[in-house]
Amino acid sequence: MEPQVSSRMKKILLIINSIFLAVGTCGAPLIIRLYFIKGGKRIWLSCWLQTVAWPINFIPLAISYLYRRKNNNSSKLILMTPRIFMATIGIGILQGCVNYFYSYGVAKLPVSTSGLVCSTQLAFTAFFAFIIVRLKFTSYSVNSVFLLTIGAVVLALHSGDDRPEGESKKLYILGFIMTLAAAALTGLIFPLVELIYKKAQQAITYTFVLEFQIVYCFVATLFSTIGMTINNDFQAISGEAKTFELGEGRYYVVVILSAIIWQFYSLGSIGVIYSASSLVCGILISVLLPLTEVLAVILYRENFSAEKGISLALSLWGFVSYFYGDYKANNKRKNNQSPEIETIDKINCTP
Repeated sequence: MEPQVSSRMKKILLIINSIFLAVGTCGAPLIIRLYFIKGGKRIWLSCWLQTVAWPINFIPLAISYLYRRKNNNSSKLILMTPRIFMATIGIGILQGCVNYFYSYGVAKLPVSTSGLVCSTQLAFTAFFAFIIVRLKFTSYSVNSVFLLTIGAVVLALHSGDDRPEGESKKLYILGFIMTLAAAALTGLIFPLVELIYKKAQQAITYTFVLEFQIVYCFVATLFSTIGMTINNDFQAISGEAKTFELGEGRYYVVVILSAIIWQFYSLGSIGVIYSASSLVCGILISVLLPLTEVLAVILYRENFSAEKGISLALSLWGFVSYFYGDYKANNKRKNNQSPEIETIDKINCTP
C-alpha cells in the first residue's frame, strides 16, 4: 500500500491544486462564453468539453506509478477498490448533469452574472457538508455563507437588466435557474467526494486522487457523449466551425483550449478537497469568481450594474469572514497545544 503524504507535502499539494483551480475557475467560463458569443450554439458540445480532456491525467499518474515501482516492486497498478469505483461512477453521473446545467446557463447569461450565481455553491457546499460529513460551523463560516446567499438574492431580484441582445426573458430566467441548479449540485458533489475519501478504508494518496479524477471524468464524458450523439452535435461541428466569427482555425483552438482549461478546474477542485476540505474548495471557487466577473467586464464589455457591485462586495466580505475565522481557530489550537508541550519538556528535564 502506498504511504500517505506528510502534512508538509499536503500543504505543497494544496498550493499547486489551488493554482490549478484558479486557472480553471477564471479561464473556463471566459473561454466557453467566447464560444457562445462568437457563434457557437452547441450546449452538449460545451458540456462534453468540460471533461473530455481526462486522458491528460494519465501523464502524472504514469509518473507516480513509475516512482512507486522504483521504491517498491510489489506496488499495485491500480489503488482504487471496486467499492470506491462504483461510488465514483455515481459522482461522474452527477458531474455530467452539472456540466449540462452550467453550459446551458453560460449560453444564456453574461459571465459576470453566471459567476455571481455560481458563487452560491459555497452556501450549498456548507449545507451539504454539515449533513454529509458533519462539518462544524463557526460564527464566521455561518456569516460567510449568509453574505454569499444575500449577494445571490440581490442579483436575482434585479436579474434581466443585463439580458444579452436577442435573448428572450424566458430563456434568460431558465438560464439563471439552470446555473443555480449547477451550483447546488456542485455543492452536493464536493462533500460526497470528501465522504468517499473518509470511508475509503485505504490510504488516500494523491495517486488515488488522480485515479478518482480519471474515472469520474470518463463517466461524465460518456454522459455528455450520449447527449451529443442524440443531438447530432458531432456531425454539426465542422459546419459550425466554418461559420464561427473568429474563423475556422480559431474555432478549434477555442474548443481544444476549453477542454484543457476545464481539466485544470476538475483536477484542482478534487486536489483541494484531498489536501484540505470540501468547504475550503468552495471558498476558493467563490473568491475566484469575482475576478472572473471583472475579467468578463473588461474583455467582453459586459454591463456591471450596482447590483453586481453589491453582490461582488458581499462575496469578498464572506470570503474574508471565513478565512479570518479559520485564522483565529488555528491560533486557538496552537495556544491549546503549547501548555501541553511545555509540561512535557518540564517532565523530561526533571532529574
